[in-house]
Amino acid sequence: MRVLRGFTGLLAGGLVALVLALGVAWALAAAEGAPGPGPVRVLGHLVAAVVAVAAQRYADRNAGGRAAVAALAVVVVTVLVLVVAWIA
Repeated sequence: MRVLRGFTGLLAGGLVALVLALGVAWALAAAEGAPGPGPVRVLGHLVAAVVAVAAQRYADRNAGGRAAVAALAVVVVTVLVLVVAWIA
C-alpha cells in the first residue's frame, strides 16, 4: 500500500504542477493577446487537481479498502485528464 500511495501522491502532485503551469501559460497568453489554454481548460484542470489531492489526502490518512479506493480515484482522475484534455 505504501508504494501505491507514493505513486498516487506523485500523480496528484503532477496534476497540481500541471494546473500551475497552465495558469501561467493562460496569464502570459492573455497579457500578450495570444491564444492560450483558455479559462475552461484551466478550470477543468484545477477541479481535477483538487479532487486528486483530496483523494490522496484521504488515502494517506486512512487504511484498508477505502484508502485503496481513494488511491485508485487519483489514478482515474489523472487518466481522465490526460485522455480528455491532452490525448483526445
